[in-house]
Amino acid sequence: MMYDQSRAQQPPDKQPGSAGRRTPGPEPLLPSDARAELARHLQHALNTFADSPLEALEEAETAFDEVIAELMSVLAERRRVLHAGWQDQDPETHADELRHALRQYREITQRLLRI
Repeated sequence: MMYDQSRAQQPPDKQPGSAGRRTPGPEPLLPSDARAELARHLQHALNTFADSPLEALEEAETAFDEVIAELMSVLAERRRVLHAGWQDQDPETHADELRHALRQYREITQRLLRI
């Protein structure tokens, strides 16, 4: 095999087969600003543990509860939208839409099972 000088000089994220060429995964369930805020809240709890362990644990618990509440809200809305999209569809004439809804249920459920 020959040495490919131009390929070797490319940054790692530009080389074939690198992470830069991967197809993006599914969209995160929480928006990035909400994820960042919740992560900051948890990080603050971790950073203050040495000085006040009980307060840090309470803050971490609050962050955990906030994440759960956000996820529940997002998942409930996704379910509502999905259900509204297929509930009155005729299987004979809307098979593609029903198949799409089934794929969405599968994708979300599989993501939850990987948690």
